[in-house]
This record gives sequence, structure tokens and C-alpha cells, in this order.
Amino acid sequence: MKKMLLLFSIMVLCFGCADDDVRRENPFLLDLRIDVTINTNLPQYNSLNFPGNAIYFGGQGNDGIIVVNAGPNILAWDASDPNEIPRGCTRLQIQGLVGQSTCETPNAYSLIDGQPLEDGNLQFGLFNYRVEENGNVIRIFN
Repeated sequence: MKKMLLLFSIMVLCFGCADDDVRRENPFLLDLRIDVTINTNLPQYNSLNFPGNAIYFGGQGNDGIIVVNAGPNILAWDASDPNEIPRGCTRLQIQGLVGQSTCETPNAYSLIDGQPLEDGNLQFGLFNYRVEENGNVIRIFN
């Protein structure tokens, strides 16, 4: 059991480092510092109390943040298409559990795992942020 726990810890550490390296290498998005809190008791964020819902939180990150209740946990993604230079059409629109740009050739991403849904040539998945939950308060930061 101890060996299994140690192996799991090493895997988490390795994958966590790899994710940060890929994030820093993305030429389209800035690694902006954020630290925001959302209170799900407030009406505009109440839908986050239920699995399968997502909201847009503007004014943070590259083009706002998409916050998702994925069932067992809350996820937070930068709302800018990670495979495009930011412009008017690259802010992802929420369509259920999919985030999609409005560019001429739109890119779509899963809001559950952050991976592209269609084009196998897209290099980057969604830019994620860390999330802490404390009762009805969600803290999103990096």
C-alpha cells in the first residue's frame, strides 16, 4: 500500500510539472497571476452548486475564466482559446460542458478535461487554474 501511495505521489508530481512546462511554452497566452473568490450563495453563481453547470467570470486571466462544476470537484479554465492569438473571436463561449470559440474556424474544448474535441492538430489544451473549495466559497488562483 505504501509503495502504491508513493508511486501515485510521484506520478502527480511529474504530471503537475509537465503541465506547468507546457503552459509556460504556450506562445498565445500570458501566465497572468489571479486570485479570486466566488460565493455560490450569490444568485449569479448559484448554478455552480449543481453538477454539469458552468459560468463565465470576466475581468481575470487572458479573457476571463470559465468555472465548471464537474461533479466531484470544481474546475477553472482560462476562457481564451489556447491555440489562437487572442482577438475578438477567441473568447470561449459556454455550450453545456463545451467551450467553443466564435472564429471562422472555431475550436471546441471539453470543460471537463480541457482537451480539444475536434481537430487532432491543436497543440494546447485549455489553460487551467487551481481551485480551493471551502463551503460555498470557491477560490481560483495560480
